[in-house]
Amino acid sequence: MNIENAQVQMRKGILEFCIMHIISRGEVYASDMLDELTSAKIMVVEGTLYPLLTRLKNSGLLDYKWVESQSGPPRKYYVLTETGKKFLDEMQQTWNELSDSVNTIVQKTQHLENENKESSTN
Repeated sequence: MNIENAQVQMRKGILEFCIMHIISRGEVYASDMLDELTSAKIMVVEGTLYPLLTRLKNSGLLDYKWVESQSGPPRKYYVLTETGKKFLDEMQQTWNELSDSVNTIVQKTQHLENENKESSTN
């Protein structure tokens, strides 16, 4: 199994969740989303972000408005719709449950590994 493929799949699974969280804070421009995702080490490119934003918009979870820019063409700023806010709340609940479940399993594994290390050094 290729570790890079596994990492990409894990990141894809949470990208929508992270994007919706960023947008939930208020109107946001796509390049600002890219900057925040990159600084959080969630590598994403425009070719991934824009189709995802379009899909979320077409699903009724996002909307956007055009804002004139002093330094170029108008910019598209994204916001969550009321449906998007409810969807994000449900995603947050799922994330909390999933995170707790995964952490329980990982912590048990780490605990057992530590016990095994201690018993092998004695």
